[in-house]
Amino acid sequence: MAVAELTETERERLLEAHGAWSLAREGKAIERHFKFADFSEAFGFMTRVALLAEKHDHHPEWFNVYNRVEITLTTHDAGGLSARDARMAEAIDALV
Repeated sequence: MAVAELTETERERLLEAHGAWSLAREGKAIERHFKFADFSEAFGFMTRVALLAEKHDHHPEWFNVYNRVEITLTTHDAGGLSARDARMAEAIDALV
């Protein structure tokens, strides 16, 4: 099943709804940086995101060093951002 890439207007709406996220990879992805009190808190957050990712069947790209977590969302099947990324950003935002 083909996954549709978001239009420019849809990308703009996504960023308006989720202001902490920013466009990355020439508009083909969104990213957000998080900072926590310590590694344990960061890892706990990543664990909660991992459970969400399994539920949504949409897995982020991420990077973690000590208390920092960087998440990038993109849909490889769509060749860029899709509604899957918007739903995942909303779910992640609800955690913080």
